[in-house]
Amino acid sequence: MQRNVRHSACPHDCPSTCALEIDVLDGRRIGAVHGAEGNSYTSGVICAKVARYAERIHHPDRVTRPLLRTGPKGSGQFRPIAWDEALDRVAAAFIEATQRHGAEAVWPYYYSGTMGLVQRDGINRLRHVMRYSRLAKTICTSICEAGWAAGVGRFIGPDPREMARSDLIVMWGGNPVATQVNVMTHITRARKERGARLVVVDPYRTGTAAVADMHVPLRPGTDAALACAVMHVAFRDGHADRDFMARFSDFPAGLEAHLAARSPTWAAAITGLDVRLIEDFARLYCTTQRAYIRIGYGFARSRNGAASMHAVTCLPTATGKWPHEGAGALWSYRSIYNWDKTLIEGLDAMDPATRVLDMSRLASILTGDRDALCDGPPVHAMLIQNSNPATVAPDTNRVRRGFMRDDLFVAVHEQFMTETAQLADVVLPATMFMEHDDLYQAGGHSHIQIGAKLIEPPGECWSNHAVLQGLATRLGAQHRGFEMSAMEVIDWTLRASGWPDAKTVLERHWIDVAPPVAEAHFHNGFPQQDKRFHFAPDWRAIGPGWARMPTLPDYMPATDEATAEQPFRMVTAPARQFLNTTFTETPTSREREGRPTVLLHPADATRLGIVDGERVRLGNARGEVVLHARLFDGLQPGVVVVESVWPNAAFEGGIGINALTSDDPAPPMGGAVFHDTAVWLRSAAAAMPLAAD
Repeated sequence: MQRNVRHSACPHDCPSTCALEIDVLDGRRIGAVHGAEGNSYTSGVICAKVARYAERIHHPDRVTRPLLRTGPKGSGQFRPIAWDEALDRVAAAFIEATQRHGAEAVWPYYYSGTMGLVQRDGINRLRHVMRYSRLAKTICTSICEAGWAAGVGRFIGPDPREMARSDLIVMWGGNPVATQVNVMTHITRARKERGARLVVVDPYRTGTAAVADMHVPLRPGTDAALACAVMHVAFRDGHADRDFMARFSDFPAGLEAHLAARSPTWAAAITGLDVRLIEDFARLYCTTQRAYIRIGYGFARSRNGAASMHAVTCLPTATGKWPHEGAGALWSYRSIYNWDKTLIEGLDAMDPATRVLDMSRLASILTGDRDALCDGPPVHAMLIQNSNPATVAPDTNRVRRGFMRDDLFVAVHEQFMTETAQLADVVLPATMFMEHDDLYQAGGHSHIQIGAKLIEPPGECWSNHAVLQGLATRLGAQHRGFEMSAMEVIDWTLRASGWPDAKTVLERHWIDVAPPVAEAHFHNGFPQQDKRFHFAPDWRAIGPGWARMPTLPDYMPATDEATAEQPFRMVTAPARQFLNTTFTETPTSREREGRPTVLLHPADATRLGIVDGERVRLGNARGEVVLHARLFDGLQPGVVVVESVWPNAAFEGGIGINALTSDDPAPPMGGAVFHDTAVWLRSAAAAMPLAAD
């Protein structure tokens, strides 16, 4: 039988946004999913999760009809209803909340369950037209954004495909073997063709660190100390590029003296690393011209994450590596697309006076914290798309208490009965990416892609765009974006942004919008107002928490430090078979992950009398969870790692790992601090917490 191969793009929250080739079987089902060979970034390689997507899209547990809650909140008791009734109920709840408490009492909530611009961001059009509370999208990238913008400016950098032409790749704070497999494609090419070396800076021996030439297993939250020590060596040993700094940076007068006090010995005391390892890493980096730092997200998810990100971006500036092919640093390419999202988001209807609520502080918002609510009314009605906050938002116990409020109406538009959907009043069935049209950019490469509808959805699933159109009609929300099809919105957005139209993009499968080499390598200056990289950032211009930030690149001791009562520092790293809570519903992913596990150093296990596989409790003032210990020497004593995000229900007691994480906002502009948590650990059979020593 002849294959019917169609092109699409992976919609999930990964910078790779892989170009896909999909076998479409009969208009309603798919077969194999492959990476597109012709795409120079994807290069035919995709992760195993997406390769077996048929297991997810045709899963028997998909929500396929609108549901109305019939039992108490959280009971999981629902009955099917018609779409008209479901949308009428949602609209009525929004109208009632607005009439009683004002429009800001309604809060549409979303994030990156899909990265498609139309189906993800269209919820903002309803928000802006109706003057509902705005949303600060802080749960993933805002800390990284602050740190990168502080020094570099716009989110741009050397083409990630240049890693194949590097002699040294430093993977700092990321694990692409599990989370961004295409990075490994280009690293592997460099290692085979150029003998390039791979260094991984990460608190534990990830899958990427396990195949690296050097692993730098520092304590969580100490990355800036390591970066400062590398710059210390650069100045001490004559590797600092003073000419480059004089021409292309602010090169503040006190920088060299400041770094002179931040030696490898100083950094060793903070990071827990051996001085010789710091020296070896610094020497390797400083003496390799084609050294490319691929910056991940993980190390920035800390209270000092923005300062750490800034310090890392200082390295190629201090050593003058930015101008060279296969050198420099990259976090995200997101600034290259120049999108005009007026139509998608209804930006022409936005009232800047409407309050902005921080999505990472959901626990505080739903439990009435006046500061988190910006001294405005409590939230009384929500529409949630593309997110599962009952599992992924910090401080799960308080998030759940907030959702259980009788005076809060929640509608959840979802593909599966997630733990957030189980807390909803109305559940709406959602399409998956092959069942609707959407437009995609990438953070990790430079291609624009369209994912066109390939198959019909099961049952009565509607796209996000269709749901918003239905609500707009009932709420009287008038905007031209509600009157257009998703593909019409895509076409308008492409044209308005200066790109080819939708027909052209579909015919080509993707278009590469990589910036010129001179722009990507900052040959004509950095994208700051003064055209210079900033060692001394204007933090005041970046966020309201600027006063806490260091004036020069430095270690910022602002983390949730270990104490005698809570002696372990916990990192909640991504699991290889899951993507946040996506794929936790598929049997193969669950089988391969096994069960919720905490990685514990053998020395800590011996001291606490814990054996491999034993049930243990992790806890702090916010809560506790039960999971199994796995003894693992690929991290420092005093550090524990829980690879997640497992559903709450996978844990004993029904509460997952984010019961322990805080919704404290990271300075200077907010952000979730998932990897910055102090905990105690004990055997599940023990009566009281045990200290580490």
